[in-house]
Amino acid sequence: MTQTISKPLMTVLNGAKPPVPPIWLMRQAGRYLPEYRALRATKGGFLDLCYDPEAACEVTLQPIRRFGFDGAILFSDILVIPHAMGQDLWFEEGEGPRLAPQLVDGLLDGLSQAPERLSPIYETIRRVSAALSPETTFLGFAGSPWTIATYMVAGQGSKDQSAARALAYRDGQAFQTLIDAIVALTVDYLVKQIEAGVEAVQLFDSWAGSLSPAQFERWVIAPNAAIVAGVKARCPQARIIGFPKGAGAKLLDYAAGVGMDALGLDETIDPVWANTHLPKGLPVQGNLDPMALLAGGAALDAAVDAIIAAFADRPHIFNLGHGIVPQVPLAHVEALLKRVRGS
Repeated sequence: MTQTISKPLMTVLNGAKPPVPPIWLMRQAGRYLPEYRALRATKGGFLDLCYDPEAACEVTLQPIRRFGFDGAILFSDILVIPHAMGQDLWFEEGEGPRLAPQLVDGLLDGLSQAPERLSPIYETIRRVSAALSPETTFLGFAGSPWTIATYMVAGQGSKDQSAARALAYRDGQAFQTLIDAIVALTVDYLVKQIEAGVEAVQLFDSWAGSLSPAQFERWVIAPNAAIVAGVKARCPQARIIGFPKGAGAKLLDYAAGVGMDALGLDETIDPVWANTHLPKGLPVQGNLDPMALLAGGAALDAAVDAIIAAFADRPHIFNLGHGIVPQVPLAHVEALLKRVRGS
């Protein structure tokens, strides 16, 4: 009972259901917040902000101060992993991340490992952990290997991940070597996040939806299962949320094969279907459409109520189906919190 009152999000990740679902939002620290925009204006580039422990700590805490979410998520980026593997990383204004050299052959031979690039992130975690109130769960994260590999191969994001998909078919062994290297570093990265102070971690597989069933098994399920097993071998108490965006019906295989403690659902998943078909008692997270939050009003209320009703008998963390968009009014976030919490 003490845990239910003091840390509702961890209660759900441990398989229980508090009276009110805990809530946090993907990308809750970001451009929709005026305090974030003000800080960003003084710090220069996005990557500089990620690697500045004082600033990254402040950004992580901003939405907690304003809204009192049940979870704080580390402010960083999934592409710090390829940066630590030796690729150059920068962000083009208005166009997104760039990585060089492109690993069109999947080979890492020309890269010099630079794990020290992750050190500022562990310092950010220590600072946030010391500042958070006891009832707020601190979440770390990493990108899943398939999604990370798509960026490493193409050197940037893409709509269909064609460069990585083609390489995976053309030279499966080279691509497997790349995936294995990402898995190994990701396990170490997440363990060090936990040792520095996060209480749970999320694996983001943003591009999981682009794969055929057989490729999904090899490049999504197997690598994520390896990460979960590797982290839990070193940190048995770790709680891990898997989020394979776009997986659709393949969620059932993911849930059966990965071994995570909770499953994140994107906005395309019918919550009634998910509740019916997913393993009984498996905690879920999600899955409000970010556009419903942007719209607000009656549409937002109806969407929130439908999700809560669907998961009435299942441990559930309320969240979006993907990240909050910068145009969302603060009043809509406040209305969402009131609706979820019944206040």
